[in-house]
Amino acid sequence: MVEPMKKLAGMDVELTAEERNFLSVTYKNVIGATRASWRIISSLEQKEGNKGGEDKQKMIGKYQQMVETELKLIRGDVLDALDKHLIPAATTGKSKVFYYEMKGDYHRYLAEFATGNDRKEAAENSLVAYKAASDIAVREISPVHPIHLCLALHFSIFSCEILNFPDPACRSC
Repeated sequence: MVEPMKKLAGMDVELTAEERNFLSVTYKNVIGATRASWRIISSLEQKEGNKGGEDKQKMIGKYQQMVETELKLIRGDVLDALDKHLIPAATTGKSKVFYYEMKGDYHRYLAEFATGNDRKEAAENSLVAYKAASDIAVREISPVHPIHLCLALHFSIFSCEILNFPDPACRSC
């Protein structure tokens, strides 16, 4: 389902709400399963490290790197579609907020497993995207609109899990 959605995104047209939701669900299903795999593998690696099973831990580590590469590719695919096609073609506040929030989400997904400068950069990019979405949402969308509420939820998750700072999340609601 990803390929037809990439083609739709590449048409450089304003997508309907249904098309936006379908795009989001399509990519969320792909990356969601991969993120779940990464969490399980990470847990296994940690357990093996505690047991002292170096051979198993190395094998698990290699597999974890493969999953991380897959996550980066999916993320890059989504961000490419957002930056080159979807955001520039967006004409309504709802579309813009939706896409910037989505952009923030996919940077957040990288920040979940990245380390060092990669994590810092992913977190900064996520914050910039969520801030852009929030600025537009405040000006153009009702505070109780589902897109605005979803943005508040996702920014809260970002603030708590990536920044380890729940205060902005509490204020954004």
